[in-house]
Amino acid sequence: MTFPVVGMVGGGQLARMTHEAGIPLGLRFKLLSDTPQDSAAQVVSEVVVGDYRDLDTLRDFARGCDVITFDHEHVPTEHLRALEAEGIPVRPGPDALVHAQDKGVMRARLTAIGAPCPRHRVVADPADAAAFAEEVGGFPVVLKTVRGGYDGKGVWVVRSEADAAEPFRAGVPVLAEEKVDFVRELAANIVRSPHGQAVAYPVVESIQVDGVCDTVIAPAPELDERLAGEAQQLALRIAAELGVVGHLAVELFETRDGRILVNELAMRPHNSGHWTQDGAITSQFANHVRAVLDLPLGDPRPRAPWTVMCNVLGGDFPDMYQAYLHCMARDPQLKIHMYGKDVKPGRKVGHVNTYGDDLADVRERARHAADYLRGTITE
Repeated sequence: MTFPVVGMVGGGQLARMTHEAGIPLGLRFKLLSDTPQDSAAQVVSEVVVGDYRDLDTLRDFARGCDVITFDHEHVPTEHLRALEAEGIPVRPGPDALVHAQDKGVMRARLTAIGAPCPRHRVVADPADAAAFAEEVGGFPVVLKTVRGGYDGKGVWVVRSEADAAEPFRAGVPVLAEEKVDFVRELAANIVRSPHGQAVAYPVVESIQVDGVCDTVIAPAPELDERLAGEAQQLALRIAAELGVVGHLAVELFETRDGRILVNELAMRPHNSGHWTQDGAITSQFANHVRAVLDLPLGDPRPRAPWTVMCNVLGGDFPDMYQAYLHCMARDPQLKIHMYGKDVKPGRKVGHVNTYGDDLADVRERARHAADYLRGTITE
């Protein structure tokens, strides 16, 4: 029996962890990576180093693959359409993925299907941004480049017309959105297969620091059961309407008046789902692999009442290996996941997961481990 070959475009930590999830299933992975040193390139046996923006490179890479999937959304949409036209399964397909690639397209489609969104429109220049601000009750407003932003990059909170000049220097369209008065950020993670089977993970709280995900709590504490169900149903509906195959993360605002609004979409395994590696019966990575191969999906239910994920960011303490000794000895239940990256200040180099019955204890254990690995605490 020949097991399928999964072609993964992108060599980051998401590809690394997706590959790990496919090992028990006997799957072969083929990786298109920017460099041989990328996170996933260190662990995948078959690595092609090349430019994902080059169509011929993508065509050559796709030979021998049973399906193509991604650890980022940056492959040109027209290249993916060309691959599909040549009979190569691409999952998620370009007609779905464009909604995660282009924020303007995403907002237009979500509005058309009735998904709740912040007030928004594409603006032409700083004066137009000021006009939009007036339409929604005044500054501040949020400006986003429609393509290329992540982890807070490509996003500006502007408080005047003069502040609005910077986003337009990138030379790409700019989306203006009202600045939402929210209580917290949530994420609804679901996985959908080609024939329409779908599973939904518990809705989580995502805590951001300087535009970067810092902590994820699963499930979101004190979230109204009605609102949690509404968020899961919304994510499932978006996936079905857009034809998503694989993992979909719907990042949400919980507003002060008890609503949810869609902030962003990601069509790949997502930081808000890293807790599932140790806290769910089937991880987001395993279910993403199952989905793109149209295998039956696994159970998304949590293993423990609470799971907390904390990202490990690079700091001034580069020798994280020595820090393992303290963290592992202090908490034998701690799960550490490192990405094989060089340690640089502010760079995501790993994450930790903790779980248990007491949320305060679980949070403290995760926070201590992440801070100790970074070097911000030493005891």
